[in-house]
Amino acid sequence: MSKQSKRYSVAQDKVKEKKEYTLSEAVKLVKENATAKFDESIEMAFKLGIDPKHSDQMVRSTVKLPHGTGKNIKVVAFADGAAADEAKAAGADEVGMVELADKIAKGWFDFDVIVAVPASMKVIGKLGRVLGPKGLMPSPKAGTVSQDIGQAVKEVKAGKIEIKTDKTANLHAFVGKASFNEGQIVDNARTVINAIVKAKPAAAKGSYIRNVTLTSTMGPGLSLDMKEIYTG
Repeated sequence: MSKQSKRYSVAQDKVKEKKEYTLSEAVKLVKENATAKFDESIEMAFKLGIDPKHSDQMVRSTVKLPHGTGKNIKVVAFADGAAADEAKAAGADEVGMVELADKIAKGWFDFDVIVAVPASMKVIGKLGRVLGPKGLMPSPKAGTVSQDIGQAVKEVKAGKIEIKTDKTANLHAFVGKASFNEGQIVDNARTVINAIVKAKPAAAKGSYIRNVTLTSTMGPGLSLDMKEIYTG
Protein backbone atom coordinates (compact mmCIF):
# COMPACT_ATOMS: atom_id res chain seq x y z
CA MET A 1 0.00 0.00 0.00
CA SER A 2 1.36 3.43 -0.96
CA LYS A 3 2.10 5.87 1.84
CA GLN A 4 -0.36 8.74 2.19
CA SER A 5 1.02 12.24 1.63
CA LYS A 6 1.28 14.68 4.51
CA ARG A 7 -1.28 16.90 2.77
CA TYR A 8 -3.78 14.05 2.51
CA SER A 9 -3.20 13.02 6.14
CA VAL A 10 -3.90 16.56 7.32
CA ALA A 11 -7.13 16.60 5.29
CA GLN A 12 -8.14 13.15 6.56
CA ASP A 13 -7.70 14.30 10.18
CA LYS A 14 -10.40 16.93 9.62
CA VAL A 15 -12.95 14.29 8.61
CA LYS A 16 -14.90 12.84 11.52
CA GLU A 17 -15.08 9.05 11.42
CA LYS A 18 -18.55 7.61 10.76
CA LYS A 19 -20.09 11.11 10.58
CA GLU A 20 -22.71 11.76 7.92
CA TYR A 21 -22.40 15.35 6.74
CA THR A 22 -25.12 17.58 5.38
CA LEU A 23 -24.43 18.62 1.80
CA SER A 24 -23.48 22.16 2.83
CA GLU A 25 -21.13 20.89 5.55
CA ALA A 26 -19.50 18.44 3.15
CA VAL A 27 -19.01 21.03 0.42
CA LYS A 28 -17.36 23.45 2.85
CA LEU A 29 -14.93 20.81 4.14
CA VAL A 30 -14.17 19.34 0.71
CA LYS A 31 -13.27 22.82 -0.57
CA GLU A 32 -11.13 23.40 2.50
CA ASN A 33 -9.29 20.13 1.88
CA ALA A 34 -8.75 20.80 -1.84
CA THR A 35 -5.24 22.21 -1.43
CA ALA A 36 -3.53 20.72 -4.49
CA LYS A 37 -1.66 23.05 -6.84
CA PHE A 38 -4.34 22.60 -9.52
CA ASP A 39 -8.07 23.28 -9.55
CA GLU A 40 -9.39 19.98 -8.21
CA SER A 41 -12.63 18.47 -9.50
CA ILE A 42 -15.47 17.85 -7.04
CA GLU A 43 -17.39 14.61 -7.54
CA MET A 44 -20.17 12.60 -5.96
CA ALA A 45 -20.14 8.80 -5.78
CA PHE A 46 -23.44 6.96 -5.37
CA LYS A 47 -23.86 3.33 -4.33
CA LEU A 48 -27.21 2.25 -5.74
CA GLY A 49 -29.45 -0.64 -4.76
CA ILE A 50 -29.87 -2.00 -8.25
CA ASP A 51 -28.83 -5.19 -10.00
CA PRO A 52 -26.54 -4.10 -12.85
CA LYS A 53 -26.92 -7.52 -14.46
CA HIS A 54 -30.42 -6.48 -15.54
CA SER A 55 -30.63 -3.83 -18.25
CA ASP A 56 -33.97 -2.56 -16.92
CA GLN A 57 -32.30 -1.56 -13.67
CA MET A 58 -29.45 0.46 -15.12
CA VAL A 59 -29.54 4.19 -14.41
CA ARG A 60 -28.62 6.51 -17.26
CA SER A 61 -29.61 10.13 -17.67
CA THR A 62 -28.35 13.58 -18.56
CA VAL A 63 -28.10 16.58 -16.27
CA LYS A 64 -27.66 20.23 -17.10
CA LEU A 65 -25.61 21.65 -14.24
CA PRO A 66 -26.94 25.12 -13.31
CA HIS A 67 -23.41 26.48 -12.87
CA GLY A 68 -21.75 24.48 -15.62
CA THR A 69 -18.63 22.38 -15.28
CA GLY A 70 -15.94 25.02 -15.11
CA LYS A 71 -14.20 23.12 -17.88
CA ASN A 72 -13.49 24.01 -21.48
CA ILE A 73 -15.32 21.05 -23.00
CA LYS A 74 -13.92 20.09 -26.40
CA VAL A 75 -16.74 18.91 -28.65
CA VAL A 76 -16.46 17.22 -32.04
CA ALA A 77 -19.52 16.96 -34.23
CA PHE A 78 -20.32 14.41 -36.90
CA ALA A 79 -22.35 16.27 -39.47
CA ASP A 80 -22.18 17.62 -43.00
CA GLY A 81 -23.88 20.28 -45.10
CA ALA A 82 -26.13 22.73 -43.25
CA ALA A 83 -25.91 20.65 -40.05
CA ALA A 84 -22.12 21.03 -40.08
CA ASP A 85 -22.52 24.80 -40.36
CA GLU A 86 -24.90 24.76 -37.39
CA ALA A 87 -22.43 22.76 -35.30
CA LYS A 88 -19.59 25.15 -36.10
CA ALA A 89 -21.73 28.17 -35.29
CA ALA A 90 -22.67 26.59 -31.94
CA GLY A 91 -19.02 26.22 -30.97
CA ALA A 92 -18.01 22.69 -32.02
CA ASP A 93 -14.22 22.40 -31.95
CA GLU A 94 -14.08 20.11 -34.98
CA VAL A 95 -16.71 19.02 -37.49
CA GLY A 96 -16.62 16.32 -40.12
CA MET A 97 -17.73 12.89 -41.26
CA VAL A 98 -15.57 10.19 -42.86
CA GLU A 99 -12.33 12.15 -42.55
CA LEU A 100 -13.06 12.84 -38.86
CA ALA A 101 -13.81 9.15 -38.27
CA ASP A 102 -10.50 8.20 -39.92
CA LYS A 103 -8.64 10.66 -37.70
CA ILE A 104 -10.15 9.11 -34.55
CA ALA A 105 -9.52 5.58 -35.83
CA LYS A 106 -5.82 6.46 -36.10
CA GLY A 107 -5.69 7.40 -32.42
CA TRP A 108 -6.73 11.04 -32.14
CA PHE A 109 -8.71 11.68 -28.96
CA ASP A 110 -8.14 15.37 -28.22
CA PHE A 111 -11.79 15.97 -27.33
CA ASP A 112 -14.25 15.31 -24.50
CA VAL A 113 -17.61 14.68 -26.16
CA ILE A 114 -18.93 13.58 -29.54
CA VAL A 115 -22.26 14.85 -30.82
CA ALA A 116 -23.79 13.60 -34.05
CA VAL A 117 -26.75 13.82 -36.40
CA PRO A 118 -28.61 10.49 -36.74
CA ALA A 119 -27.49 10.00 -40.34
CA SER A 120 -23.84 9.96 -39.27
CA MET A 121 -24.20 6.91 -37.02
CA LYS A 122 -23.40 4.57 -39.92
CA VAL A 123 -19.99 6.28 -40.02
CA ILE A 124 -19.51 6.41 -36.24
CA GLY A 125 -20.66 2.81 -35.81
CA LYS A 126 -17.34 1.61 -37.23
CA LEU A 127 -15.59 3.32 -34.29
CA GLY A 128 -17.53 1.41 -31.64
CA ARG A 129 -14.53 -0.64 -30.53
CA VAL A 130 -12.43 2.44 -29.80
CA LEU A 131 -15.13 4.82 -28.57
CA GLY A 132 -17.11 2.36 -26.44
CA PRO A 133 -14.38 1.52 -23.88
CA LYS A 134 -13.66 5.23 -23.45
CA GLY A 135 -17.32 6.11 -22.88
CA LEU A 136 -17.31 8.39 -25.91
CA MET A 137 -19.95 6.72 -28.09
CA PRO A 138 -22.78 9.21 -28.73
CA SER A 139 -26.35 8.07 -28.08
CA PRO A 140 -29.90 9.47 -28.27
CA LYS A 141 -30.40 8.78 -24.53
CA ALA A 142 -27.48 11.02 -23.69
CA GLY A 143 -28.75 13.71 -26.05
CA THR A 144 -25.57 13.48 -28.10
CA VAL A 145 -27.33 12.10 -31.17
CA SER A 146 -29.75 14.74 -32.34
CA GLN A 147 -31.17 16.23 -35.49
CA ASP A 148 -30.75 19.63 -33.83
CA ILE A 149 -26.97 19.39 -33.74
CA GLY A 150 -26.47 23.05 -32.92
CA GLN A 151 -28.55 22.80 -29.75
CA ALA A 152 -26.77 19.59 -28.75
CA VAL A 153 -23.39 21.31 -29.01
CA LYS A 154 -24.59 24.32 -27.01
CA GLU A 155 -25.96 22.14 -24.20
CA VAL A 156 -22.72 20.19 -23.83
CA LYS A 157 -20.66 23.38 -23.87
CA ALA A 158 -22.97 24.93 -21.24
CA GLY A 159 -22.50 22.10 -18.76
CA LYS A 160 -24.74 19.20 -19.70
CA ILE A 161 -23.28 15.93 -18.42
CA GLU A 162 -24.20 12.27 -18.72
CA ILE A 163 -24.58 10.13 -15.62
CA LYS A 164 -24.77 6.34 -15.66
CA THR A 165 -24.14 3.37 -13.42
CA ASP A 166 -21.19 1.07 -13.88
CA LYS A 167 -21.05 -2.72 -13.66
CA THR A 168 -20.83 -2.62 -9.85
CA ALA A 169 -23.94 -0.45 -9.34
CA ASN A 170 -21.87 2.65 -8.60
CA LEU A 171 -22.43 6.02 -10.22
CA HIS A 172 -19.94 8.88 -10.30
CA ALA A 173 -20.95 12.43 -11.17
CA PHE A 174 -18.95 15.63 -11.56
CA VAL A 175 -20.48 18.55 -9.63
CA GLY A 176 -17.91 21.33 -9.89
CA LYS A 177 -14.39 22.57 -9.34
CA ALA A 178 -12.67 23.59 -6.11
CA SER A 179 -12.63 27.17 -7.45
CA PHE A 180 -16.47 27.26 -7.47
CA ASN A 181 -18.09 28.93 -4.48
CA GLU A 182 -19.95 26.73 -2.01
CA GLY A 183 -23.38 27.73 -3.30
CA GLN A 184 -22.52 26.77 -6.88
CA ILE A 185 -21.31 23.30 -5.86
CA VAL A 186 -24.37 22.75 -3.64
CA ASP A 187 -26.70 23.76 -6.50
CA ASN A 188 -24.95 21.47 -8.97
CA ALA A 189 -24.92 18.59 -6.47
CA ARG A 190 -28.63 18.93 -5.67
CA THR A 191 -29.42 18.95 -9.38
CA VAL A 192 -27.52 15.68 -9.80
CA ILE A 193 -29.20 14.13 -6.75
CA ASN A 194 -32.66 15.07 -8.01
CA ALA A 195 -31.89 13.62 -11.44
CA ILE A 196 -30.75 10.31 -9.94
CA VAL A 197 -33.80 10.08 -7.66
CA LYS A 198 -36.04 10.79 -10.64
CA ALA A 199 -34.25 8.17 -12.75
CA LYS A 200 -34.99 5.31 -10.31
CA PRO A 201 -35.82 2.24 -12.42
CA ALA A 202 -39.29 0.80 -11.89
CA ALA A 203 -37.69 -2.65 -11.56
CA ALA A 204 -35.42 -1.58 -8.67
CA LYS A 205 -36.55 -2.98 -5.33
CA GLY A 206 -35.70 -2.02 -1.76
CA SER A 207 -33.38 0.82 -0.82
CA TYR A 208 -32.43 2.70 -4.00
CA ILE A 209 -29.64 5.08 -2.93
CA ARG A 210 -27.52 3.20 -0.37
CA ASN A 211 -24.87 5.84 0.29
CA VAL A 212 -23.35 8.96 -1.22
CA THR A 213 -19.83 10.34 -0.90
CA LEU A 214 -18.50 13.77 -1.84
CA THR A 215 -14.82 14.18 -2.60
CA SER A 216 -12.25 16.25 -4.45
CA THR A 217 -9.62 14.85 -6.81
CA MET A 218 -6.90 14.58 -4.16
CA GLY A 219 -8.93 14.69 -0.96
CA PRO A 220 -10.68 12.17 1.31
CA GLY A 221 -14.35 11.32 0.77
CA LEU A 222 -17.13 12.52 3.06
CA SER A 223 -20.29 10.48 3.61
CA LEU A 224 -23.49 12.45 3.15
CA ASP A 225 -26.57 12.43 5.39
CA MET A 226 -28.98 10.09 3.65
CA LYS A 227 -32.01 11.74 5.24
CA GLU A 228 -31.11 14.99 3.48
CA ILE A 229 -30.53 13.16 0.21
CA TYR A 230 -34.14 12.03 0.16
CA THR A 231 -35.70 15.18 1.62
CA GLY A 232 -33.58 17.79 -0.14
